[in-house]
Amino acid sequence: MTNSKTRRQLFWQSAAAAGAAVLTARKSGAQSSDEPAWQKFFGSGFRNERIKTAGAEINAVIGGSGPPVLMFHGAPQSLITWRLIAPDLARDFTLVMCDLRGYGDSSKPPDGERHSNYSKRPMAQDGVDVMQHLGYQQFFMVGHDRGGRVGRRMALDHPDRVRKLVVMDIVPAHYLYSHVTIEFVQAYFHWFNYLRPAPGPENELKTANDAQLARTTSDVQREYLRTMTNPATIHAMCEDYRASASIDLGYDEADQKAGKKIQCPLLTLWAATGAMGKLYDVLKIWKDEGVNVTGNGLPGNHSLQESAPKETLAEIQQFLKA
Repeated sequence: MTNSKTRRQLFWQSAAAAGAAVLTARKSGAQSSDEPAWQKFFGSGFRNERIKTAGAEINAVIGGSGPPVLMFHGAPQSLITWRLIAPDLARDFTLVMCDLRGYGDSSKPPDGERHSNYSKRPMAQDGVDVMQHLGYQQFFMVGHDRGGRVGRRMALDHPDRVRKLVVMDIVPAHYLYSHVTIEFVQAYFHWFNYLRPAPGPENELKTANDAQLARTTSDVQREYLRTMTNPATIHAMCEDYRASASIDLGYDEADQKAGKKIQCPLLTLWAATGAMGKLYDVLKIWKDEGVNVTGNGLPGNHSLQESAPKETLAEIQQFLKA
């Protein structure tokens, strides 16, 4: 992380570059620009479905064949984050790529007491419900950023469901909040900024995202910002962070006191030269969370699936096939 560029700025720049590459590579027979966003980025072989869960309605794009893989994105993204690796991964697996509740085109439930509706626990239940609806009792789980935090909670709460877990460019939130340093604050200022009461952070994000949307020339940026200029989505994202710093810490404390660990094989991937890789011993921290943990630092930035898709795909394929 540089002093002159925030993590969010780097994300939008990375998304623009990745978007230009994938759109250039699309075949001349691609559908018209008025097609749904999911179809534009994933094309034939994938379908869209909205699935009701116990507490939300989840937008999903599904495709491929083989063992099922549930995939959750990070913030401030949506399910299109997987567009660069999905076609190849779908050759061996059935992909179920979802917008987290509150994000993308999924529903935005009310906050709940103590931000409870944006805790990772009901988000994890969304994933279990989606896979149950599709007929999958067990599945692989791949999560980037916030999606990885949901995957971690899912593996703890539903060990009978998650066969293997991949978490990308994160360490557990309870570790971060219990090891606060000036370097962490400087690299991840938004982790603290979004915790302020509504609507302060929401209003600031709305202004910044509206301005970014007015300037963008990238289809990928435009799609991300289509939802991230929605006040309901912005508020939901802030609630996600507020839940991580409150109710979720209570769940983590209870698990730690009980000695609970992730039982399924876990792969952690991180940007070797990014803030996470520079500030933390990512693999060591995750080894304290599970009983069977491996991992690797990769080139690229925080959004590995967009900045280093070839390397990220290879790691995921190897791990899930083993």
